[in-house]
Amino acid sequence: MQLIKEQIQTWLTEHYEEGTELLQRLVQSPSISKNEAKAQSIITEVLSNMGLKVDAWEPCGKELTESPYFCSSRDDFTGSPNVVGVLPGTGGGRSIILNGHIDVVPEGDHEQWTDVPYSGAIKEGKMYGRGVTDMKGGLVSFLLALQAILQLDIKLRGDVIFQSVIEEESGGTGTLSAILKGYKADAALITEPTNMRVFPKQQGSMWFRIFVKGRSAHGGTRYEGVSAFDKAMVLAEQIRALEFKRNQLINDPLYEQTPIPIPINIGVVSGGNWPSSVPDLLKIEGRMGVAPNEKIEAAQHEMEECLQQLSVLDPWFKENPPVLEWFGARWLPGEIDLEHDLMNTLVHQYRETTGEEPVIEASPWGTDGGLLTEVGEIPTVVFGPGTTEMAHFPDEYIELDKVFKSAEIIALTIIQWCSIKDNI
Repeated sequence: MQLIKEQIQTWLTEHYEEGTELLQRLVQSPSISKNEAKAQSIITEVLSNMGLKVDAWEPCGKELTESPYFCSSRDDFTGSPNVVGVLPGTGGGRSIILNGHIDVVPEGDHEQWTDVPYSGAIKEGKMYGRGVTDMKGGLVSFLLALQAILQLDIKLRGDVIFQSVIEEESGGTGTLSAILKGYKADAALITEPTNMRVFPKQQGSMWFRIFVKGRSAHGGTRYEGVSAFDKAMVLAEQIRALEFKRNQLINDPLYEQTPIPIPINIGVVSGGNWPSSVPDLLKIEGRMGVAPNEKIEAAQHEMEECLQQLSVLDPWFKENPPVLEWFGARWLPGEIDLEHDLMNTLVHQYRETTGEEPVIEASPWGTDGGLLTEVGEIPTVVFGPGTTEMAHFPDEYIELDKVFKSAEIIALTIIQWCSIKDNI
């Protein structure tokens, strides 16, 4: 194994410029939802050049849209393909899925970016651009690992299934479609931006919408009305109390470094229709975190009970209860046994490659790992080179050396997991 390790290190060093250029091409191909095709064509080109069996399709059909796990805001994915490349093993080894998403979140206010958001600019060992850390850098780590294995003529016993999926940022339609299409394996690895920490557990989350009622009146006699804004403030405090209560119950050591393991975030507030009128309706939209070992339905029930208790705090809510809706994106929680062999393999190769102990934590956000674990019944670990703190931020960047170091760790993990003729 030492010889193989040295060969992979050498190969990655020799192909540093090539790998960097590939990442730059992907970053310079904007791939927000409904605009993934160009970036996916680059992925298809790379997989085809490697000689992998490529399968590209646009998710569709009743099996997908009528699945209880389907939660996208759209049901037409024309022009938004999934891309899968399969490297068949020689037989007798364990299979693995390498899963990553090609979609990126919108770039936001361009004034907050130093360069244009899709520049792919390189400065002091970092590449900048929307999606570079979340998670095109991780996808390139996968591709480099596979290229090294193939070009070094390392024959794996188990199959490797590379997946570049759409819609992760909107709830996981791409990964769900791949599961329903029959892509399964003995384990899976996702290269979300963990900053090279190992995440055996992933928080789930879901979006909610709440309508808060008031009673309109002229602004000059606002005391004759009931402000929906004021009532929403009471509701917000109740939600904060629920967040505190839920997080007090989290005693998992993997969340020790996370101030709020399962947050409830209010992200959108809108209402009112005239500056001189008391607002009679307010709409709140937000995100509710779900613990790795918690059911989505249980978390929803807690929110519903929380809102029902508002009438005890304020008589207004007895006759005017808030209306709660669950809508849009939803990410299932997931976890893997800390002693699962994929965990042990990844941790071992991390130690061997870096000479350090990996940081093992629980994910502070949702990933497609919940779908793979819960729906696909595929044990999944999240590990990648991107910087967690840069995901969705302006001036998003990734440290290029970490892309290549992750590729080395991933390549050696694949080899040990799938095994080769020497039973390494």
